[in-house]
Amino acid sequence: MLKATGLGDADLERPLVAIVNTWTEVMPCNLHLRALADDVKRGVRAAGGTPIEWNTIAVSDGVTMGTEGMRASLVSRELIADSIELVCLGHLVDAVVCLVGCDKTLPAAAMALARLDLPGLVLYGGPIAPGRFQDRDVTIQDVFEAVGAHAAGKMTLADLRTLEDRACPGAGACGGQFTANTMATALTVMGLGPMGIGEIPATAPERKPAAEAAGRLVMQLFASGTSARTFITRASIENAITAVAATGGSTNAVLHLLAIAREAGVPLVIDDFDHLAARTPTIADLKPGGRFTAVDLYRAGGLAVLCQRLFTAGLLHDAPTVSGKSLREEADAARETPGQQVITSLEHPKAATGGLAILRGNLAPDGCVIKLSGHARVRHEGPARVFDSEEAAFAAVQAGDIKAGDVVVIRFEGPAGGPGMREMLAVTAALVGQGIGGEIALLTDGRFSGATVGFMIGHVAPEAALGGPIARIREGDRVIIDVATRRLDVDADLSVRDNAPPPRPRPRGVLGKYAATVASAAEGAVTTLDMTTTTDRGTP
Repeated sequence: MLKATGLGDADLERPLVAIVNTWTEVMPCNLHLRALADDVKRGVRAAGGTPIEWNTIAVSDGVTMGTEGMRASLVSRELIADSIELVCLGHLVDAVVCLVGCDKTLPAAAMALARLDLPGLVLYGGPIAPGRFQDRDVTIQDVFEAVGAHAAGKMTLADLRTLEDRACPGAGACGGQFTANTMATALTVMGLGPMGIGEIPATAPERKPAAEAAGRLVMQLFASGTSARTFITRASIENAITAVAATGGSTNAVLHLLAIAREAGVPLVIDDFDHLAARTPTIADLKPGGRFTAVDLYRAGGLAVLCQRLFTAGLLHDAPTVSGKSLREEADAARETPGQQVITSLEHPKAATGGLAILRGNLAPDGCVIKLSGHARVRHEGPARVFDSEEAAFAAVQAGDIKAGDVVVIRFEGPAGGPGMREMLAVTAALVGQGIGGEIALLTDGRFSGATVGFMIGHVAPEAALGGPIARIREGDRVIIDVATRRLDVDADLSVRDNAPPPRPRPRGVLGKYAATVASAAEGAVTTLDMTTTTDRGTP
């Protein structure tokens, strides 16, 4: 049957290398991966392997944002990881290259490689070029914020349409240090993605030969018997967390790195993120909280320059990488572009600590994640404005019902209760666009996009649908957020209150399966049949 596909005896005598593609026409992030796979296959063949390509799914966060479709996004991470594992197991491949683009394809690929423990690497398709609008670089973040600006009468519909037309000019993943680029950063510094290759812009001419080089790299891993878990260790995951903190990266990295660690059998808990972020300065001036895009980072010298700084500060462990060089060797070989402003000096960081922190309190006894990059606020106290869905909160924002000082609470959007733990970018960006993002706080048992900026708290655990305290908060309750003490509390006796009823019926189909098996966000929102590791599930 393999001969029927065009393979001959000589091909079948060579190692079989899976080229797992996440190509799709539904988004720019993965649009170019179909052609890129041919470059990888050329490198595999040149190094003595036989590449066999197949595809798996991908769900776009940006396209589905603010809709019911966003429920599919986090669920897709588990399905992608499962499908990669199944086909690799079924066809007994010898090595794997995972071609990835949009947000969930990156952690899913790493999770699958951790399960399989075959020689393999993750090849990121690279960032999109920035768009241009009114003589400035723009990204998808600007479009979501412009929706709020238009609703507040600060932007014309004509300008909004022009921005929409120009923000995403071609193939590649969202251009700021949003979730895709954050996870590409994490996997590169972890050693699972080749340094200097994933950072290349999606449409840059140097991407083709770099992809071919990745094909040769996987054959070197096979020849040396070096499997994926070599690169997924406690030390390398700490490196990844440090890099995320130093770049002001997406809070989604907390979910994804917890999930990858679990698949590799590496002990990791949510509080580890707080410890590592607290000691790490933010030294990359990247969107959404900064000025520059991922393309600018590449032009400045890339992640090797970032790692060089972090090694100088004593914040990274030396560890192996798929290139065959150690992480320190990659950092030592960095070529910083003279005069670049994207990566700051250690003496003058963008912020003294990393871009996130972990809070606990009577509203989040199992923890939650607050985004600190892009602002200097460390405390907020105000009345709760309580909504049982993202749509209800967004309608209130667009109607101008949210005022300075409010604490917007969006619940029943957690992994099980959503189900699917939707991102709240439509709400957060609209608040920023209206000009009150710096005067309110928002907390949710759902997630945030990597493009979110402001005093925002996500992953509140336990979630509302599973009886978490957030289900007992009421309109007008006084909420206190204090980063210095790492507390999230409400000034009320929640023990005497009943939980608000879930607003949605129990789901069926794939969302029903997910809701029945997904663990807490504090555990990475992985799907598991081990109920001893999860909160009492109740009825999602």
